[in-house]
Parts: sequence; C-alpha cells; structure tokens
Amino acid sequence: MSDSTEDPYGTVRNAVVLVRDGLIDWVGAASDAPEGVIASAREDIDLGGGWVTPGLIDAHTHLVFGGTRAGEWERRLGGASYEDIARAGGGILSTVRATRSASLDDLVLGARSRLETMIDFGTTTVEIKSGYGLEPEAELRMLEAARTLGNTGVSVSTTLLGAHALPPEFQGDRAGYIDLVCDEMIPRAADGLADAVDAFCEGIGFTPEECTRVLEAGAAHGLAGRLHADQLSDLEGAALAARMGARSADHLEYTNEAGAEAMAAAGCAAVLLPGAFYFLQETRKPPIEAFREYGVPLVVATDSNPGSSPTTHPLVAMNQACVLFGLTPAEALAGMTRLAGPVLGLDDRGVIEAGRRADLACWAVGSPAELSYWMGGTPAMAVIADGRRLR
Repeated sequence: MSDSTEDPYGTVRNAVVLVRDGLIDWVGAASDAPEGVIASAREDIDLGGGWVTPGLIDAHTHLVFGGTRAGEWERRLGGASYEDIARAGGGILSTVRATRSASLDDLVLGARSRLETMIDFGTTTVEIKSGYGLEPEAELRMLEAARTLGNTGVSVSTTLLGAHALPPEFQGDRAGYIDLVCDEMIPRAADGLADAVDAFCEGIGFTPEECTRVLEAGAAHGLAGRLHADQLSDLEGAALAARMGARSADHLEYTNEAGAEAMAAAGCAAVLLPGAFYFLQETRKPPIEAFREYGVPLVVATDSNPGSSPTTHPLVAMNQACVLFGLTPAEALAGMTRLAGPVLGLDDRGVIEAGRRADLACWAVGSPAELSYWMGGTPAMAVIADGRRLR
C-alpha cells in the first residue's frame, strides 16, 4: 500500500504473492513472476479476481475479561452517563469483579471465542490488554490468558494496564495502588508476560502525574509505553504520551492542537477507537485534521471490550472510522495494517512486499474501499498468518 493520491492502495492487478518459510518471497503481476515458481508451489490459492491485503492488525483490544455489561448499557440508554455508572461502582469495576472470579481456563475460553471472529474477518495480529484484575494475580492471569491465545496462529502482543481504575480496596489510597502497579505488577509482568505498559489518564482514571510514574516504571523494566488519553476530557494526555516516548496515545477525542503537534514531533501514533465513540454516544471527535496536518499516523482499532466497545469486527471499526471520524477508506485500511504494526513494535508486517512476514487476508470484494463500505462486510475468503493458512 502506498501514499499515492492516484492509487493510495498500491494496487497490483492480476497479481501473484509467493510465500516461502513464513515470509513473502515475491509479489508482482503474474506475467512477471519468476519462471516455474508458480507451477512448483505446494499450495495454490486462486481468488478468482478477489483482493489480497495485509492481514489486519488490531492494535488496541481488551479481549480477556469476565462477564458482560449489557445491564449498564441499558442504563445508559435510559440516561445514565458512563461516568455516572463508573462513579457508582459500575463500569470497569463491574468487569473487575467478574474477571477476578474467573479461572484461567474461563478467561481463555471467552477470549478465544471473540478472537475467532476477528480471525474470520482478516485479523492476524492483535494487541490484548489486562486491566480488569487490578491486583497482581488477576492481572498476571489475564496476561497469561492472552499469551495462550497465540496458539490460534495469530500474533498476540500483550499490554499491562494495571492503572485502569482504582480498585475498591485502595479507595483513599491512590499512592498505595500506584506503588503496587509500579513495584510489583510491572516487574512481574515484564518477566515474559507483557510487551508494553498502559495507563488510563482521565478524571475517572489516573492523573497525569500518576500515569507518568507508571510509564517511567514500565520503561525501567523494558516495556514500551502506551496511554489512554483525552477520551472524556483534556488532561493533555496526548502531550504526556509524546513526552514519555510512548508508541501511541489512544482515544484522543479531547486532544488539543498542541498535543497533536507534540505527538508528531515524538513519532507517537494516534490510535482511533470509533467503536467506543459510537457506543458511548460521544459527540466530540478526535482532531483528525490536526493529526493529518502534523503527520501523526492514524491507526484504527476495535477497542474490543465489554463496557464501551463490545465488538469483535475490525471491518466495523474501519467503517466507523470513515463515517464518524472522516477517514478515507484507504486511511482506514492503512490504519489497520501498515501504520498499526509499529505501535506494537512489529515492523515486519502490514505491507505486502518481499521480506515481510506473510500475514495476508483475501477478500471477495470489487475494490479495497468495500472493506470499509459494507457495515461489517463478510468474512475473508482466506486468512494466512506467518505463511500458514488459518481460514
């Protein structure tokens, strides 16, 4: 996929993609393919005029959790706000109670079912956060469940989100809980269970100062930084993420222009989560034009979670990014492929070119724009991850 205004998808027609040992060996027009290579292929997938894109990369999910929050959704439809419910002990803490009581097998079983749908719709790489345990053993159990999902054939990147909400047992002792996150959760998670650390910088979450401590502790233990920023108010979380060298700031509905400029200067990506914007019936949109003006990468993700974005459909997120936030279909696809990989520290995928990891999704569509056009679309014709066919 290219940045050309004439063809932003980098289209190659009548194309052949050759895969060897999990990598793309060659890609180009069939008429230019190396002599004899096609005939000697062990497996030949003929799409009959369909399209091949990079496998989709969902760079922000909360796939591992217990229970649902359908009852709270009904209350919101009746007029209660997300913040009202959270401050009354619902919201994230409702899922915390269900998740703490779930076994590892329960968590894996529920998350696997959700992930299978994502695979059907072309996902080959997924980031999964903790954040519904809020105590060391439950947080680590969530990360272990997420790691286990790698046996589906999909690449799983894990993120410790211990600073997601203040648990009931630490009400009145915020400093004590941040100490627990920094001094126990992060060191233990960094020992093979997490790739990154995240925090919820928000009035109902944690202050910029508290999030700074968490990101600093993560960096000290070799974990990349992410940040939930500016979703419900402008606490200058985007600028904080940039200042801390985080790979991304996510949500960003209330981000100001200075925050967008700081993100660009720091190489910090904007992860747009239109599912949460839609489900919470928000009205303030992220500053897309400012992000474009300053050259901030626009990444799109499902934010799959039980409270604010209960979806497992990446194509729905792409459609919402276009309809709600004004992205073009080409931007939406780039936001779930070539721009999403670097957010996870994975620069070996997201583009169909020789030497890249052979993560591919094959579609029965007339043009790539249809992936965003149809609301949810249809499952991929074939899904290939690391050179192996998953679907």
